[in-house]
Amino acid sequence: MDRARARRSRAHHRPRPVHHHPWSPPLNAAPADQIRLLEVQALDVRLSQLAHKRRTLPEHAELDTLHADLTQLRDLLVAAQTEESDTAREQTKAEQDVDQVRQRAARDQKRLDSGAVTSPKDLENLQHEIASLAKRQSDLEDVVLEVMERRESAQERVTELTGRVESLQAKIGDATARRGAAAGEIDAEVATVTKERGVIAGTIPADLLKLYDKLREQQGGVGAARLYQRRCDGCRQELAITELNEVRAAAPDTVMRCENCRRILVRTPESGL
Repeated sequence: MDRARARRSRAHHRPRPVHHHPWSPPLNAAPADQIRLLEVQALDVRLSQLAHKRRTLPEHAELDTLHADLTQLRDLLVAAQTEESDTAREQTKAEQDVDQVRQRAARDQKRLDSGAVTSPKDLENLQHEIASLAKRQSDLEDVVLEVMERRESAQERVTELTGRVESLQAKIGDATARRGAAAGEIDAEVATVTKERGVIAGTIPADLLKLYDKLREQQGGVGAARLYQRRCDGCRQELAITELNEVRAAAPDTVMRCENCRRILVRTPESGL
């Protein structure tokens, strides 16, 4: 009885055969429809290439660089304009200070020349003040000259940066126009290819086209591939002998699938069967 129980236990735990996931329900389509599916696939690949080309136009990177340079230059220009404005106010203030000292010195000199001041001490004080004002005026005039030099330097910087900004803006305009022209050419080809795809896709059975679109979304843009020289053009894997026998035995209108990548496998005269 123990031996019988042991046999039942071994039978219960014996490994079962591994079952692969079943394929989708069989689908049939005329060989000509399957060949046209390859035409649709080629057009879809072209559309993907065009979309990639549009996204990676060299003008995109060129414009990114130009806009970054323009932002930096504009910041420098604002700083230079601010400096020029600040030095302009500083110059005005310094010139006003000089004018005030000059006027005061003129009044003192007029008072001295009038003879109205007779006291020796007052005369000495007045002469001393006139001398001090002359020194003060000379110092302030030096300040004015220094500020004027800084302002002139700032103005030159503003002029230089303004020219560079205008030059960059012209380059941006040129690159934008070139990008627009290139994108326009791509868009025109996309429209042509899309129209051609619609015409061909309209002749393919809806269930076959639906399966193709689903697989194309799952398989990186390729939903159908030809069987060429016993190799799937989708995954580039050569079919095993058992798979080849299945393909050989299948009716011409049976829609085959690659065992490896699951794409629709289209038979052609170059399949090597």
